[in-house]
Amino acid sequence: MRWYWIDRFLEFERGKRAVAIKAVTMSEEQHDSYLPGYPVLPSSLMIEGMAQTAGILVGEMSGFEERVVLAKINKAVFHAPTECGDTLRYNAVLQDVQKDGAIASVTAHVGDELRAEVDMMFAFLDDRFPKGPLFDPEDFLVMLRSFHLYDVGIDEHGQPIKPPESYLQAESAAYKAAGLI
Repeated sequence: MRWYWIDRFLEFERGKRAVAIKAVTMSEEQHDSYLPGYPVLPSSLMIEGMAQTAGILVGEMSGFEERVVLAKINKAVFHAPTECGDTLRYNAVLQDVQKDGAIASVTAHVGDELRAEVDMMFAFLDDRFPKGPLFDPEDFLVMLRSFHLYDVGIDEHGQPIKPPESYLQAESAAYKAAGLI
């Protein structure tokens, strides 16, 4: 991911649900021209944050071995604008997972106020698409750690989740190549 539209995970239950937050700040350049004089988070970027929250939830189920992409927005309802100074809380719940993709419902709140509801469909890319990961494994691992995924994430038995072994190996190889270990 080039742009991050979540700041950190607060809760993460493998294959079930995730809660992430995003602090909306005036220093983000998207506020400059979206609605001049009224700095709000564009709805499309709120959807992106919701998709990142749910997409990581979907991808983590397979240790990020499946190549997951947002395929479709089934429903998007926005109840109120999100202004600078607000902290969004994204609540993603997996509704269904099949061999070719998954469906998630995501809500966005500021405090107790519902700001948006979105139903999303994610697809698992098959052999018709180029092989290989969508993201560089060691960079993706840095991002997941910065989101505190491995600090709060638990598996179906309530045990802490760990980074995929292939990501840890890629990270170790990158450190060795840079002469850091």
